Amino acid sequence: MGDQLWEDNADWWIEGFTEGADPEYEEQIVPMAVSDLAGFRKILDVGCGDGQIGRALARAHGCHVVGIDPTWNQIRVAKERNDREQGASMSVARAGADRLPFGNGSFDAVVACLVFEHIREVDSAIDEVARVLRPGGRFSFFLNHPLLQTPGSGWIDDQVLDPPEQYWRIGPYLIEEESIEEVEKDVFIPFIHRPLSRYVGALVHSGFVITGLDEPAPPRGFLARAFEYEAAATIPRLLHIQAEKR
Repeated sequence: MGDQLWEDNADWWIEGFTEGADPEYEEQIVPMAVSDLAGFRKILDVGCGDGQIGRALARAHGCHVVGIDPTWNQIRVAKERNDREQGASMSVARAGADRLPFGNGSFDAVVACLVFEHIREVDSAIDEVARVLRPGGRFSFFLNHPLLQTPGSGWIDDQVLDPPEQYWRIGPYLIEEESIEEVEKDVFIPFIHRPLSRYVGALVHSGFVITGLDEPAPPRGFLARAFEYEAAATIPRLLHIQAEKR
């Protein structure tokens, strides 16, 4: 069900979040990934989508990137965009994160960007990331911030208060829950909320050491999209974990 929804709605993501369309990717996520993975020569991009992260890494560092995604429509676009871009070195394949088609220690680094919140088999997927990384390899792990992305979270326009207030409501953070969200009219995407401790526990269990954690403020391009977003300038939407395989 989940994979088919991604196949059906691939255009929603490709049109709305790639090639400069989304300020959070353009101003924040892509530059953070490029900075975090400088110096690594062979990188795996898990859930690569159209390949924007992988192509940016290849352009910036001259590294080779392998992208995998379970969605045929994403893989097709990733290959087309890589083939037409000068200076990119990215190959792509269709595969799920919980069963990576690579040998042990095949990669110097792995990046996963806003992917694991859609993966049901999270423990198997993190085990697989650890397996394909060489010892000392880096996992650059981006998540929608779990605190802000719980089911039932969202902007509240509270007219009962005097004066009225707009604020972000936090849902049941500690409950792990899978849902299908209508992200815009007639576009449904599977989403699994997990608390941060769930991800950290899985990383530690798979042999990772946490070497960095960042909760950046939303970028200016995002805050400019709506007047009320300025009130959320000190609330992080993104969580970045840097982990090293022991």
